[in-house]
Amino acid sequence: MTKLDRLYDDQGQSPWVDNLTRSMLRDGTLDRLVVSGVRGVTANPSIVATAITSSNAYDDQLAALMAAGTSIENAYWEMALTDVATALEILAPTYRHSGGSDGFVSIEVAPHWARATDATVTAARGFHERIDKPNLLVKIPATSEGVEAVEEMIAEGRSINVTLLFSLLRYGEILDAYLSGLERFARGGGDLTSVHSVASFFVSRVDTVVDRQLEEIGTPAALALRGQAAIAQAKVAYRMFREAHSGARWGRLAELGARVQRPLWASTSTKNPRYPDTVYVDNLIGPNTVTTLPETTLDAFEDHGTVARTLDTRIADAVATLQALSRLGIELTAVGQTLEDDGVAAFATSMTRAVDVLEAKAATPATR
Repeated sequence: MTKLDRLYDDQGQSPWVDNLTRSMLRDGTLDRLVVSGVRGVTANPSIVATAITSSNAYDDQLAALMAAGTSIENAYWEMALTDVATALEILAPTYRHSGGSDGFVSIEVAPHWARATDATVTAARGFHERIDKPNLLVKIPATSEGVEAVEEMIAEGRSINVTLLFSLLRYGEILDAYLSGLERFARGGGDLTSVHSVASFFVSRVDTVVDRQLEEIGTPAALALRGQAAIAQAKVAYRMFREAHSGARWGRLAELGARVQRPLWASTSTKNPRYPDTVYVDNLIGPNTVTTLPETTLDAFEDHGTVARTLDTRIADAVATLQALSRLGIELTAVGQTLEDDGVAAFATSMTRAVDVLEAKAATPATR
């Protein structure tokens, strides 16, 4: 039994891989990862753009799309959706055997819609209609406009991966949007058992920003808090998750078959080389959660990670850490807004560059 298997079997946490390329679909890499215990796939616009532009595996499909008169941007999405459809088939047995709790593949709406609720809703609905598979999750960024889009999609019975979550304030809004969407879907006679959702809370990027601020302050008390903010915030988020999925409001939905919206720990690779390479995996293990890992972090965890329930331990210490940061003038809500803005901008840039590369490829005789 692998450590990934033990994460799920012993601790109730589902390991997903944070990567999707045509080469890993063709050479059996994803199949091998599933055998080793991987239970889902995530990708973001940067991952998709890199996959499409850094490989010749897409050239034949691009050429065919160009010959058919497809626009470059539409070709980008056709190629991305082709990979998603293939991955969905590979993960379909996991979805069936888990009773619909795992086996998901995610694709994100175009990042330039992140500040437009109606356009996000249209794009998310379109993906679900285009790929009518129960194990598809469409990613919607957790911007203020995205919060409304999440509720609308859940109210339609669409399964959603809420992404780019960086703050507890926004997470509270997402939890409420999920429950409100389920309530609306139930009032319309919808089958709540068919709705799946995860909330992707980013971790390592928080430490990157907070550590920089702590080093600018430079006092011993500030420096002692480096590397603690992200894990502390995630632990408090997990407490919020458990509170939201208890009580009378949740009880009414659970009786109708509603599934919990699991927290998903994203950005789990260690950005600071001074920190252990599995620090954001080892310290965030608990039931009813997902951890999504790039392949390097996945390999590191399998090699020397620790499988133990850590997510709901030392909560008082986590709260104290957040309070100490606040006393130093570091407000994680503001940090979260900065990271949200940066994340949306970075994804938009990645997609724009990918389209530019595809335009250049399409202009070559080999592609024409």
